[in-house]
Amino acid sequence: MDKASLIAEIKELKAKHDVLILAHYYQDGDIQELADFCGDSYFLAQKGQTSEAKTILLAGVVFMAESVKILSPDKKVLVPDFNAGCSLVSGTPYDDFVAWRKQHPEHLAMTYINSSAEVKAVSDVICTSSNAEKIVQTIPTDRGILFGPDQNLGRFLEKKTGRKMLHWPGQCEVHVLFSAKRLFAMKEENPGAIVLAHPECEEAVLVHADYVGSTSGILNEIRTNKSTDKFIVATETGIFHQLQKARPEATIIQAPFEGHCQCNDCPYMKLNNLEKIHRTLMTLENEVSVDDQLLTKARVPLQRMMDISNDKPVSWPTTFETPQ
Repeated sequence: MDKASLIAEIKELKAKHDVLILAHYYQDGDIQELADFCGDSYFLAQKGQTSEAKTILLAGVVFMAESVKILSPDKKVLVPDFNAGCSLVSGTPYDDFVAWRKQHPEHLAMTYINSSAEVKAVSDVICTSSNAEKIVQTIPTDRGILFGPDQNLGRFLEKKTGRKMLHWPGQCEVHVLFSAKRLFAMKEENPGAIVLAHPECEEAVLVHADYVGSTSGILNEIRTNKSTDKFIVATETGIFHQLQKARPEATIIQAPFEGHCQCNDCPYMKLNNLEKIHRTLMTLENEVSVDDQLLTKARVPLQRMMDISNDKPVSWPTTFETPQ
């Protein structure tokens, strides 16, 4: 089936089954254009929770779909490919994370949304790169903070807010591949260009950035910063679809990677494609399932994130209770 026919059939199936499609910025442009809403992980969680749709297809990675399911347990949440994982999720085994928590029972665990439902369930609050700073500022100053699983985001927050943290030693396998040395040379070759970087990048790269922020923050910066028409961007290439739509006249350059690696794409995000979305809408299979007990526990820190983001008061546990 050619692409135009495939897209037409997806739209028909979407309407027939009344499915809301959510797509992350790291998806291919065709998928972004099909989606009812396209955004970063916080935006997708928010839209999934507030939507009246009973069935949601999330084109992103599985932990994002799990978050939507946890916040909206009565909704049917579908994914195009269950293999769409995340190096941060796989690099944070539940038992090891619990052991880490037990070593620091008085600390509050602020956990990046790039984590499994199991790890979320033993965390105190979840964050995304777009709301992390706000959440840090609400944590009582007399409480220590455990931050995981992305240590680069944690270090950036520590520097930005002045709050000391203990970091889980995790990294995003895509964002750590940007080269600070080659980025410096690229800036020299492109005078006047503004460098925008995601905080999952290593600190040596962030030093060269004029702006550090989430995918939605990077998009907003390109929309609003009219001081130049040339940008160097250090994040996954999927966002370039929205960046060029926002500033079609601008020159937007991918920041360089180490060596000859062209590792611009997240291999997990790119597992999703039009054919898999079509198949999922045909069968309404590939449904995300979260055990009821796990779902109840994981909803607490996720809802705490949503409440803080919406300026609602929250309460904090006094100590970590080891799961039974």
